[in-house]
Amino acid sequence: MNLEDEFAQYRGELVAHCYRMLGSLHDAEDAVQETYLRAWRGFADFEQRSSVKTWLYRIATRVCLNAMQHSSRRMVPSALGAPGTDPNDLEPHSLETSWLEPFPDHLLSSDPAQVVGTRQSLRLAMVAALQHLPPRQRAVLILRDVLAWQASEVAGLLETTTAAVNSSLQRARAEMAKLAPAEDEFSEPEEPVRRALLDQYAKAFEHADLVTLEGLLTQDTRWEMPPIPTWFSGRADVMRLLAARVAPGEGLRRLVQTSANGQPAFALYGRGRDGIFHAHSIKVLTVTKAGVSAVMAFHKPSLFPSFGLPLDWMPDSAE
Repeated sequence: MNLEDEFAQYRGELVAHCYRMLGSLHDAEDAVQETYLRAWRGFADFEQRSSVKTWLYRIATRVCLNAMQHSSRRMVPSALGAPGTDPNDLEPHSLETSWLEPFPDHLLSSDPAQVVGTRQSLRLAMVAALQHLPPRQRAVLILRDVLAWQASEVAGLLETTTAAVNSSLQRARAEMAKLAPAEDEFSEPEEPVRRALLDQYAKAFEHADLVTLEGLLTQDTRWEMPPIPTWFSGRADVMRLLAARVAPGEGLRRLVQTSANGQPAFALYGRGRDGIFHAHSIKVLTVTKAGVSAVMAFHKPSLFPSFGLPLDWMPDSAE
């Protein structure tokens, strides 16, 4: 295997690693590009005291830490304040906010075992919680608990002591215990039930069937819509939002199923006056045995190409 092929085989997992660190797909892809540039330039000095894979992770982590000197947090609306109740109060944030982005699962790997193995560490709630950690604590937690590096390896990368790494890991774990969902909150229904629920959700949303949608949501469901800072918590307030914003009528919306962050997702297209379906948002669902417990709707059409989806969709191909 030549060097170019060896570098290429790690691209997906390096993008995922940088995404955990940075909370942004686009920033992660830029970081991996910079990682490869540095690796090419420095390969002559690579002494092979570690594997190429470990060496690339070391470079990528340093690139991410450098990037976080300027902007260290990606936000979700629920991190900014209490939930809203007015479905008409949906103005974009007046301040410049860096928002969390979804991670398209197809970028990670074609190996199902690898996808399953990294699924929980990529879930939106976990990545959002990571954003609350200081950059070096974030790196320590990811390297130790996700990549299973030894404390001495992390200490060498960060140019610190093993004791300092262990102390940082302890603080990071304590903070994540307060911020991240519990393990049982990730419990999904069996595949046939999950499949049926997602099919019902898509059909109900396309047809503005609010009665069916209400039955699919959990009592404590939440709905967030970055870059809109207002978010909604609880089935009653979420249904008020949907009643106000999901216009009734046939043929106005199309949902295309995809997946992001190890979770089911839909790409929403809205039909314009020109008769063409235009990209609207990527909706990432948290599905539990009780129903849909959260929807993170990323109102950013520029994300669609990352999911392999067109920005515009002609009616004849949408039927």
